[in-house]
Amino acid sequence: MNRLNMNKNKNESTAALYRKISWRLLPFLLICYIFAYLDRVNIGFAKLQMQSDLGFSDTVYGLGAGIFFIGYALFEIPSNLLLPKIGARKTFSRILILWGLTSACMFFVKSETQFYVLRFFLGVFEAGFAPGMIFYLTYWYGQDRMARVMATVMLAAPLAGIFGGPLSAWIMSSFHTTASLSGWQWMFLIEGAPCVLLGVMALWFLPDRPSDAKWLTREEKQLITASLAPEQTHHHSFRQVAKDPRVYLMAAAYFCLICGIYTLGFWLPTIIRETGVTDLLQIGFYCAIPYIFTAIAMQVFSRRSDRLNERRWHTAIPALICAVCLVASTLFSGQLIISMICLTVATSSVWVAYTIFWTLPSQHLKGDSAAGGIALINTIGLMGGFFSPTIMGYANTVTGNTQAGLLVMAALLLLGSILLAANHLPVRKLNPIPAHTTTTKEQVL
Repeated sequence: MNRLNMNKNKNESTAALYRKISWRLLPFLLICYIFAYLDRVNIGFAKLQMQSDLGFSDTVYGLGAGIFFIGYALFEIPSNLLLPKIGARKTFSRILILWGLTSACMFFVKSETQFYVLRFFLGVFEAGFAPGMIFYLTYWYGQDRMARVMATVMLAAPLAGIFGGPLSAWIMSSFHTTASLSGWQWMFLIEGAPCVLLGVMALWFLPDRPSDAKWLTREEKQLITASLAPEQTHHHSFRQVAKDPRVYLMAAAYFCLICGIYTLGFWLPTIIRETGVTDLLQIGFYCAIPYIFTAIAMQVFSRRSDRLNERRWHTAIPALICAVCLVASTLFSGQLIISMICLTVATSSVWVAYTIFWTLPSQHLKGDSAAGGIALINTIGLMGGFFSPTIMGYANTVTGNTQAGLLVMAALLLLGSILLAANHLPVRKLNPIPAHTTTTKEQVL
């Protein structure tokens, strides 16, 4: 009986500690990620005015939207490998300030070259934020909590869709011609500036590791260390990670998911306009609908995934559902209600798959080099963010609508579903470096 009471008290103490950690860290990271996602995809709303103001074709728009991910991919792995050395505070602060300034500078775009250059540097400066945040959370949370934690932070995307869509549309409508500037210029300026403030706040708000958190007692720090100890028995060098077949299997599946996410993120306003909706504010509110359901679905299925400790089918099946719904949306492209149902289910399912997917790398990779492994997966996968808007833009220019591009993205999501279902198959395992072993520079690299 005493042992049962002791276990009960320990569980209650652990639950109270993690509530304390979550309330301290997750709201701030969530807000930062909301602006990260908003500053990536607000180009989809800017397109509705910017394209006619500057005379950009759909091909130019698609390339500009996608070139963000080239800059991101080039600098993501170095950024994440440096994070354990530099620390989370300085890393996130640098990223937030530089991307906020760059996003606001989209205000000055007048030519295709300026458009491409600023989108490229937006990717360069934001590189490492999302995978760095995922890696940072592994300092605090074990695998038994990771899916619901990821679902909380990843709520940024649906929240950006729920509030960012109507906000972007309102700014563009209300500020249009103010001070002789277009609404899209005001949108970039207003939505980019808060990131600079968040970057300054990160310096004093985020501890690098639990051991640096002044708001935790020594006993609480020890409890975190003890709860994570079984998962940190071994470390892997980045060189080992880079040779691991499962890393590339996960990266390929992630590429397919990203194609679906950014197809909807960048092109949802255009797809809705193709159904016959022309008012900018109405498009903004219609764009919010899929993300309302997405926010609910992410919470429900991530908790279910944690409860059942099942990841494979919680990622593969939603990816398949998204593929089916994208095909259905092309069949009913002229019917607003049916199209909105298809787009809502597609958006919800792809974000469920994306959220639970990120429990897989942190489950497979251990130690500080997991930062590089997560970045490697994200770098390869995020090339889908370049591929999907570029293909969509080209297809739209050639055919005059988004249907051909959506069918290509549906095929990729089908492939992604197959790869996720195959993720359980045995592959060559990494040879771990024991946690107590001193890791040399050569082992890390």
